Amino acid sequence: MRKGDGAMVNEDFDQMYTKYSGRIWYIAYSFIKDWHKAEDVVQEAFIKAYKKVASIEDTEKMDAWLAQITSRTAIDYLRAENRSKMLPTDLWVFDHSGFHSKIELSTEAEVEILLFKEDINKTVHHLSNEYREVLVLRLQYGLKENEIAERLRLKSSTVKTRLHRARKKLKEAISITYPA
Repeated sequence: MRKGDGAMVNEDFDQMYTKYSGRIWYIAYSFIKDWHKAEDVVQEAFIKAYKKVASIEDTEKMDAWLAQITSRTAIDYLRAENRSKMLPTDLWVFDHSGFHSKIELSTEAEVEILLFKEDINKTVHHLSNEYREVLVLRLQYGLKENEIAERLRLKSSTVKTRLHRARKKLKEAISITYPA
């Protein structure tokens, strides 16, 4: 890589891609778990890297820099995918909370359940990013605490604490709306 003005010619970028693409693919796939979608993440990560390569001062840290870009791009991809799947009538928190029933409900009861789902959905979206992130990875993607910690590069104890606090905040918000 060339130092100095930060400008990079195509040959250098091609070399960077050749050198780091294997690791970047692995990182993207570890988040996405789908090769085709991981390919989109890798392409997006390299586009971001290409646009910002002039900002890197120490080329010795290129590997870590690209890994960070890829991780964040993958998380953004999962968030966008999650948002596109989240409809008011299809809330993952509700689906994972034991409300499945084979009992036929009245129209009024179904409407109440749909409104409850919407309220939970809104509440989840109002949580801070750090809480929402771990909650989504746990509930929607079924990841274990150590898997979440690995993906977000956090300590397992930090993930456990954030999950506990996220659930507590969700419960508090819902109890205000739906007092016992």
